[in-house]
Amino acid sequence: MVNEKMTIEKEKLPKGFEGHSDTGMHFRSAEPKGPQNNMRFGGRGGGPGALGRAIEKPKDVKKTLKRLLSYFSDSKNLLLLLMIAVIAVTLTSLAAPALQGEAIDGITLRKWGDLPRLLVALLCVYLVQVGCTLAQTLLSAHLSKNIVKRLRHDLFKKIENLPIKYTDVHSNGDIMSRMTNDVENISATVSQSLGSLISGVLTIIGTVSIMFYYCWQLTLITFVTVIFTVLVTGKMSKMMRKIYRKRSAVLGQLNGHAEEMITGYRSIVAYNKQNDVIEEFNETSDELMRVGTRAEILGGSMGPIMNCISNISFVIVAAFGGFFALKGFITVGIISAFIIYSKQFSRPINEIAHLYGSIQTAIAGAERVFALIDCPDENRDGSETMENTKGRISFKNVNFSYTPEKQVLYDFSLDVEPGQKIALVGATGSGKTTVVNLLMRFYPIDSGEISIDGVNINDIDRDELRHNISIVLQDTVLFSDTIESNIKYGNREATDEEVRHAAEMSNSAYFIERLPDGYSTYLKQAGKNLSQGQRQLLAIARAVLADPKILILDEATSSVDTRTEKNIQEAMVNLMKDRTSLIIAHRLSTIQDADKIVVMDAGRVVEIGNHEELLAKQGRYYDLYMTQFAGNSI
Repeated sequence: MVNEKMTIEKEKLPKGFEGHSDTGMHFRSAEPKGPQNNMRFGGRGGGPGALGRAIEKPKDVKKTLKRLLSYFSDSKNLLLLLMIAVIAVTLTSLAAPALQGEAIDGITLRKWGDLPRLLVALLCVYLVQVGCTLAQTLLSAHLSKNIVKRLRHDLFKKIENLPIKYTDVHSNGDIMSRMTNDVENISATVSQSLGSLISGVLTIIGTVSIMFYYCWQLTLITFVTVIFTVLVTGKMSKMMRKIYRKRSAVLGQLNGHAEEMITGYRSIVAYNKQNDVIEEFNETSDELMRVGTRAEILGGSMGPIMNCISNISFVIVAAFGGFFALKGFITVGIISAFIIYSKQFSRPINEIAHLYGSIQTAIAGAERVFALIDCPDENRDGSETMENTKGRISFKNVNFSYTPEKQVLYDFSLDVEPGQKIALVGATGSGKTTVVNLLMRFYPIDSGEISIDGVNINDIDRDELRHNISIVLQDTVLFSDTIESNIKYGNREATDEEVRHAAEMSNSAYFIERLPDGYSTYLKQAGKNLSQGQRQLLAIARAVLADPKILILDEATSSVDTRTEKNIQEAMVNLMKDRTSLIIAHRLSTIQDADKIVVMDAGRVVEIGNHEELLAKQGRYYDLYMTQFAGNSI
């Protein structure tokens, strides 16, 4: 659909209509995301990428989290099995160091009889741990896919029922980002973070309990290094987030600059600006190199620093543990267990710190997804049918504005008799396309009435209304499918013979039959392998096949050559026979035979009449005609 161009200030938008529009409107956009956000180090959830990621904070965590958890309801069995697997992994990770310590004590105290039993038990624990870890991974993956499937289903269903106004004030990229990036963030968090978070909390509780049970004095000493680890991690995380955020911004600038230069390469060459472009690119690239080097150095230092602190903890535990062993407080086996437990205690703390950003970002993404799902559906009111409609259209005192501050139509009135060919002409922004948008019920009117055969269109079933109206847009929309399927989009039940007849009526048969696969030719990238004119011919063929009672042509011949335009006009004579037709045109040659020409200016009707009558008046239509055909200035 082609809308009248509008400029809307962000603060004037209705609540919930934020984003960026492709129609020239400017709104809030998401921060750029770079590949570095996926970098990890030291296991799941960790690493400079996780720390450096720009954390997005949700507005209402409790409400969003509660709603997100409702999507787990259909996967209760999977969730229960996952919890069992997580608990099993946690218990085995707690039991292994204790068994290992007992085995070491058995060796040092020469209690050989217990050693085989302990070794077998330790082997069994490790095998169970491996099996449960694998089960946890698989169950997390299945759980996340089930939840994401439901989310995507609800989201896509909503997208297909959104009012046109929503798509006008939100860019396609914004909507797609919710379907892809935000949903993927939720999926990654459920599959990777949920099990780790629960396991981390249980591990911390279990590890502290066992350490206090063995030796509370050594436990308190171990906490010193743990606290130091947390403080260092927090400080470095803050530094890394800042530098990675800057790197992400510079990377976004570089990518945007490169894309713009590649897209506009012909203009660059035409104006001989290659050297200037290279210089600008090198400046941004040098800045990215400087920032990226600092980010990599800082990110790469995290591992060695953490290992250093871990080794310091090892030395402290070994030194004090040895002293306590000499005093008879603990055994050598307990010292060994303590070393493992001290590392095991700090690991989940770091993991949870790393997971915090991912979880926050996922919940923020869930908020955006739910905000879209909660948008009101397009109005589907109306129960009247159009079985015996004749196609009489009436606009009575219609006023309309896309936003309250800027009215587009003023007291618009127009009566169209069945079978008439009505042309709407005027300057860009005069309201021509808005008229057909309102007829299609793409937008609700502010006041007045639009009726078909005396029935208010708001009382007509929405699907019934649009089934009886075919519209051919200036910006042709085709789908990545065969030519036959694209033509059949107007009538899925059509026979092959009807498809070929529609192609002949639209004068598209001649080029379709020349293609190697004819009607079975697959359109790549929604018809990018065809010319714009050929795509418009296919769109016209689709409208022919729909066999509508009312036909709307919005600059339908704007992208075809003069000869093809003439052929289309000849075909349209038969197509528009006994049909009510509304034609929007800038090329006045295409509407000279119209029964009635409506000249619009700034949302108002300024002239109505046929071609000869309007030329005789020497008014606004005369000026437009003379500008196009006589080369005179207005």
